[in-house]
Amino acid sequence: MNAPTANWSYPTSIRFGPGRISELADACRTAGIDRPLLVTDAGLAALPITKRALDLLEVAGLPAAMFSNVQPNPVDSNVEAGIAAFRAGNHDGVVAFGGGSGLDTGKVIAFMAGQTRPLWDFEDIGDWWTRADAEKIAPIVAVPTTAGTGSEVGRAGVITQEATHTKKVIFHPKMMPKIVICDPELTVGMPPAITMGTGMDALAHCLEAYCAPSYHPMAEGIAVEGMRLVFENLTKAVANGNDLEARAHMMSAAAMGATAFQKGLGAIHALSHPVGALYNTHHGTTNGVFMPYVLVFNRPAIKGKIDRLAGFLGIVGGFDGFLQAVLDLRKQTGVPNDLSGLNIDGSQAETIAEMAVVDPTAGGNPIPLTRDGSMTLFEAALSGALDSLGRVRH
Repeated sequence: MNAPTANWSYPTSIRFGPGRISELADACRTAGIDRPLLVTDAGLAALPITKRALDLLEVAGLPAAMFSNVQPNPVDSNVEAGIAAFRAGNHDGVVAFGGGSGLDTGKVIAFMAGQTRPLWDFEDIGDWWTRADAEKIAPIVAVPTTAGTGSEVGRAGVITQEATHTKKVIFHPKMMPKIVICDPELTVGMPPAITMGTGMDALAHCLEAYCAPSYHPMAEGIAVEGMRLVFENLTKAVANGNDLEARAHMMSAAAMGATAFQKGLGAIHALSHPVGALYNTHHGTTNGVFMPYVLVFNRPAIKGKIDRLAGFLGIVGGFDGFLQAVLDLRKQTGVPNDLSGLNIDGSQAETIAEMAVVDPTAGGNPIPLTRDGSMTLFEAALSGALDSLGRVRH
């Protein structure tokens, strides 16, 4: 198995390939970081890959402190604690290390450490990002250890506001990491369930970006190739944690999804965000559960596009063939068929429907997402009744 190696400069500087974590210290220096704070999640803090990263920095004369008080769905108190650690250690940059939670939190810490306004003043609404003092944003080097969110190539971070149990997007163009190290060896041994969940997140990003009605043919093309990589490699990566080639392609797909979704997302994410905030479910796995239900819901608006997509991917049967391919991929990788598989009940259905329609991703759905539509989708995903959304039984 041969995993690819390359240097890319889109959408930022990316050092891609096995073993490239060895370049971490050089990446920090290139980004202008001499006193890094390595931000990761609690689950990664004690693992060998994290210790190696810290050792690489220390040997190179860049001793780093580590901040790991980060939940799987990071909250504002995690960010506040990280800012305090950043300032107390007189750090001048962040190494954001891990999956989406560590990457997002690290980026937001680097963004907020020099600001005087509160975090929520920079929510991704209108031009609120211009409120920030751009000169006070610390540089970031991003090192993903999963293949899903693609946050390493994004200009935003998703943080849950604890007071309202609402996921909010914090955005600024300078939150884009200056350098990314994509080393697929860091994902070897990732548990199958996490490989599945992060992979479904990458697929959801690509699929929703492709279906979003806005005009962005560059993003759309990236999304199509990202989906091809997921369909061809996710099952392999779940089945064999040591398949470095499959893991490398999934790492590419994750970055491609995050690059593409500037075109838009949609109801998969609009529903997944409140479910994750209220039930603390894995984001990517939740996306995987909602995916076929949203596909069928959106069918009247996207059938022609999905027919073309199926042709590109070599899937026979147009929309129905593509839908079946999604269902097969879910079954092969262990995605629950419905929300009960994530221990979710219907007790907060109305709250979720109300939160979904105001989620910032809802506006990209091909069919305008209403409260009734959100409720219909949630109830279908809760019961597993895909047919209730209009699909002929298969």
